[in-house]
Amino acid sequence: MDKKTDITKLDLPKDLKKLSLSQCEELCEDIRKILISTVSKTGGHLASNLGTVELTMAIHRVFDSPEDKIVWDVGHQAYTHKILTGRLDRMSTLRQENGLSGFCRPDESEHDAFISGHSSTSVSAALGIAAAMKLSGDNVHHAIAVVGDGASTGGELYEGLNNAGKSDTNIIVILNYNEMSISKNVGAMAKYLSTMRTKDTYKATKGRVQRVLDATPLVGRPIENAIRSSKNAVKNMLIHSTMFEDLGFEFIGPLNGHDLADLERGLSAAKKMDKPVFIHVNTVKGKGYEPAEENPGEYHGVGSFEIATGNPDVVTSDSFSSVMGRHLCKLAQTNKKICAVTAAMKYGTGLQYFYKSYPKRFFDVGIAEEHAVTFCGGLASMGYVPVFAVYSTFLQRSYDQLIHDLSIMGSHAVICVDRAGIVGDDGETHQGLFDVNFLSTIPGVTVFSPSIYSELEACLEKAVSEVEGVAVVRYPRGADRSPRSKPETELCYENNGSSVLAVTYGRITNNMYKAKAILEAQGVKVDTLSLVRILPITEEPLEIMKKYDKVIFFEEACALGCLGEKYQARLGNVEVHAIDGFVHHGKPAALLDEQGLSAEKMAQTILRSMKNGTEA
Repeated sequence: MDKKTDITKLDLPKDLKKLSLSQCEELCEDIRKILISTVSKTGGHLASNLGTVELTMAIHRVFDSPEDKIVWDVGHQAYTHKILTGRLDRMSTLRQENGLSGFCRPDESEHDAFISGHSSTSVSAALGIAAAMKLSGDNVHHAIAVVGDGASTGGELYEGLNNAGKSDTNIIVILNYNEMSISKNVGAMAKYLSTMRTKDTYKATKGRVQRVLDATPLVGRPIENAIRSSKNAVKNMLIHSTMFEDLGFEFIGPLNGHDLADLERGLSAAKKMDKPVFIHVNTVKGKGYEPAEENPGEYHGVGSFEIATGNPDVVTSDSFSSVMGRHLCKLAQTNKKICAVTAAMKYGTGLQYFYKSYPKRFFDVGIAEEHAVTFCGGLASMGYVPVFAVYSTFLQRSYDQLIHDLSIMGSHAVICVDRAGIVGDDGETHQGLFDVNFLSTIPGVTVFSPSIYSELEACLEKAVSEVEGVAVVRYPRGADRSPRSKPETELCYENNGSSVLAVTYGRITNNMYKAKAILEAQGVKVDTLSLVRILPITEEPLEIMKKYDKVIFFEEACALGCLGEKYQARLGNVEVHAIDGFVHHGKPAALLDEQGLSAEKMAQTILRSMKNGTEA
């Protein structure tokens, strides 16, 4: 019997090749315990990582990272990869400020071949890497794209596969099939993969046909050649062809994603082919932790939780997302034209309420934000009112469709932009800092940015029933902790007799009011202007700002092209304080403070600006 292996004593990943299969299987169980313990404290993506432990182990035993380049789609399932590439001692810092990222970052490790965070990008990136290897004369190493089946609903994956299959490069695409992305997978591709999962091993069927033809004297080889050159249904009947082979890939699978021996055989076979290979791997999302196996959607991305019970310690019903979802249901009771659309984020955006109440008017299009917006355009053209709920960071993918398929036609559609502003633990790829910037460049778009629940409800009503064209309602992640309750849908102006005006919108409106209270306690007056309907810019806020010696505009958005810049261009008295560059992962409150957008930092900025104005 092999000696028990202590993972903390290994030089990873290279020592994995020295271990026996049974030692590696034991390590997989140890890794699952580490994952559960870590994510229970830090939060993160649990179910997807529990499902890919053996797959990750097999990849690192068969291939040689970092010479072989592993590209993880989204990267949320790469925690085991982090453990096996020398980052075990830092796992307690996962998703914490100055700690490990929850996704793949090349500046974090040489084993992270490409940045990740968004879906369906891995094949394109891996193909670029494989092409570069070929150009450099490296015909030995491989670029490996690891794709979850949820990404199979995203169009960029197919653009990559279409090019990769005929590329004559050493690219290997591994499809990790577990029937889940974030919400249950939808669409024809999900059905196709599900069918493949339940069939006898595809290679066995193909092999049986091959052996019969090879054993048939004289006519066997001519028949085989005729079949292979055939372009009709006979070919698919006799030599079953997957769509991936039709694209030019060699196909291996389905493999048992929790059987190390099966995985290593399949990966080793792919490694020897020196051509594009597609490997189909079946896994169980949440493997090894019963609460996650039973509820993989709930454990896709979680806050901290109790290991024994699996109970999350965060109440998600008290959030802007849930308030939006419940209020949309209320509006849909009387407006039968309202439809809800999500891109595989039913639970994340609060649309589970709408799904349960109005399933026929609910559409989950998969991880396909571009398609979602154009789909909304089609609904709108027939007199319906589509409401697309989407994270700010993912709406970035739909910029062309917002212009071409909605705005030019003047279509009435509502975009609910969730996670607007700093989201925290997921870092640069998920911060919602660009939606106002790019939406402000599109003619005919109206944008509301409420700061409290009652404003969100009021703005949603206006967006659905009163605004013409594209109406956007943007709101932050998390709960409303403001003492204010009176809703505004245009602006809220408070004149205290100061010559300085503080302006902002969205979540940090509450910080601005706290900053005002801090200054009042010091005997300093400042007037305030909270914008709610932020686009298009109207005359009323401009007229208010013109009265002041100085306007200090605070903005939880990227400084380049921000709303404050647009006011600055029209008025000569505006000083803008927005976010410079990308924002790393950490707690939102700490990150806002770091960016000068906490109440305390706002108060300091206002005081400093007043002092500079006096000295001038």
